[in-house]
Amino acid sequence: MHTAYISHPLCREHDAGPWHPEAPARLAAIEDHLIATGLDPLLRHYEAPQATREQLLRVHDAAYLDALDLRSPEHGVIHVDPDTAMNPLTLEAARHAAGAAVRAVDLVLAGEVQNAFCAVRPPGHHAERRRAMGFCFYNNVAVGAAHALASGQVQRVAIVDFDVHHGNGTEEIFHHSEQVLFCSSFQHPFYPYTDLNFRAPNVVHAPIPAGLGGEAFRVAVDEAWLPALARFAPQMLFISAGFDGHRDDEMSQLCLTEDDYAWATRVLHALAAEHADGRIVSVLEGGYDLPALARSVRAHLDVLLS
Repeated sequence: MHTAYISHPLCREHDAGPWHPEAPARLAAIEDHLIATGLDPLLRHYEAPQATREQLLRVHDAAYLDALDLRSPEHGVIHVDPDTAMNPLTLEAARHAAGAAVRAVDLVLAGEVQNAFCAVRPPGHHAERRRAMGFCFYNNVAVGAAHALASGQVQRVAIVDFDVHHGNGTEEIFHHSEQVLFCSSFQHPFYPYTDLNFRAPNVVHAPIPAGLGGEAFRVAVDEAWLPALARFAPQMLFISAGFDGHRDDEMSQLCLTEDDYAWATRVLHALAAEHADGRIVSVLEGGYDLPALARSVRAHLDVLLS
């Protein structure tokens, strides 16, 4: 079985400005490192299609999609909030980013590959049903999960999110869904300043204080995620793979390493093998120190290929 690597050239054309951390160089750093380390030829490469309006409407409101289209600039950069900006190619790139998750689901469900990694931008896990925020426009992993459920081939999916920021958009879209379990580890308190008093039966929060490092992260996964995932027994596993908790990333203070990401991927890989016939779709979220991001993605893919 194989691992798919799904991307699109337009994902490098979204540009929020010269000083914005969510930059086109992120994908170049990943791809250059995979080539330099010899991993690239071991992956099956696919080009991401654009997500259709129907696919986006499974997780976003029509009025929201229309409003984004109307705001898309003909030139220059405009902000939808202080952190989230678009240029003329942003929404096209975002449709390919969401389409990558759809393509990944189709490949995995067809048995063409065992698992898939979507190397895409803009990221998606902060995008809510009616709101763009946190660098995100369409919720890529949510589009993929909804597409899997719409296929009729699976009835239960889990989404796990180890980005340093809580995946508020994914939670808002799926909270109270009986078909989706959402597990999220994140630095707390930290953007987007999640209210930990909120609870839904299908949501597992694993907040981690700044500075505690890999041991606290591993305890959170072991004690919060894994029992809930085992009880839920997902038939497909989605990963919001954010690598901005790395100790070299100035975005955060969790002090994780690529070994921590490899460990998390191994335990999730084993869980997917037990409950989901090994079916995993992983979608890139954060990660802004370019060398750390590249090494962390390499560690993640090493495990997916195993």
